[in-house]
Amino acid sequence: MPLFLDMLRSETAANPERMAAALAGLAAYQRAPRPAPPAPMPALATAGRASLRYYGGRGRMVVFVPSLINPPAILDLGESSLVRWMTRQGCRVALVDWGAPTPADRDIDMTAHIESLLIPLIEQLDEPPVLVGYCLGGTMALAAACASAVAGLALIAAPWRFAGYGSAAPVMLDMWAAARPTCETLGVLPMEVLQAGFWRLDPARTVSKYEAFGRFDPAGEQARSFVQLEDWANAGEPLPLAGARDLFERFIAHDLPGTGGWTIRSRAAGPDRLACPAVEFVSATDRIVPAATAAGLPDRRDLALGHVGMIVGGRARAMLWEPLAHWIATLPPGRGGTKE
Repeated sequence: MPLFLDMLRSETAANPERMAAALAGLAAYQRAPRPAPPAPMPALATAGRASLRYYGGRGRMVVFVPSLINPPAILDLGESSLVRWMTRQGCRVALVDWGAPTPADRDIDMTAHIESLLIPLIEQLDEPPVLVGYCLGGTMALAAACASAVAGLALIAAPWRFAGYGSAAPVMLDMWAAARPTCETLGVLPMEVLQAGFWRLDPARTVSKYEAFGRFDPAGEQARSFVQLEDWANAGEPLPLAGARDLFERFIAHDLPGTGGWTIRSRAAGPDRLACPAVEFVSATDRIVPAATAAGLPDRRDLALGHVGMIVGGRARAMLWEPLAHWIATLPPGRGGTKE
């Protein structure tokens, strides 16, 4: 909250009316009613603190890999649930739940997340799955696909060439430099620090959306959707210290994935190392994962949707869900499977 208020003062210093409107919107957001969260889906497989939450369906196995930073719930958000919709498109669907790290996990870096959690999960399945990775989950999925048997790989707003952050990189690295001493003491990078970094990428939009929320009907669908998305965006487990170091010091600062320097199970990871069909969906308007950070796969689909709008926006089904399902349906036949 103090970080948000500092940003608010900076953005509205010359306009007290805007500050008052944003504060009113923030207060309305905090007061908004919230339904009880749904019970977690059953675990199809487990590896350490991670699990595969199984949504059922029939046909080809598809595993969705969410980001490490925000909760996986964005892929299963009420009536905008991509994973539940996909179970009706001829797929068996599972969603990776990374679990809650503790200070004891401080040495689990990005490579260990893949080698010790993600790959062991998918290797327990009855057939090589199609991996669908969103945001940083796509980064992890691409690396895993270079070191394990998968039937296909789809990336959604996934960064790989971190040099594409350009002038935003110093802002994120300054944030990490300020937070690192505390993180070393805690053994984790708290989500609140990452959220502050996201705010700094587009502070004007962060303030304006709370101004707008203050004008919504509190009982209306627009307000309900806003609260649902903001709760997701403001939630999330901490990132283990070693994973945070990798993200900022090896990925953002030195572009380890994009320069071909990342090795998983003694195999180089990168788009040119993939042995499976692959596609990437890239947002043309994304501030969190700019288009310049995309992996550069031959099959690239650029969409005029934002980072979150690609998944739950009003045009998401027509522009992403349906093309993704069609791409999966055209993959070479796997070994089948009809488990409900």
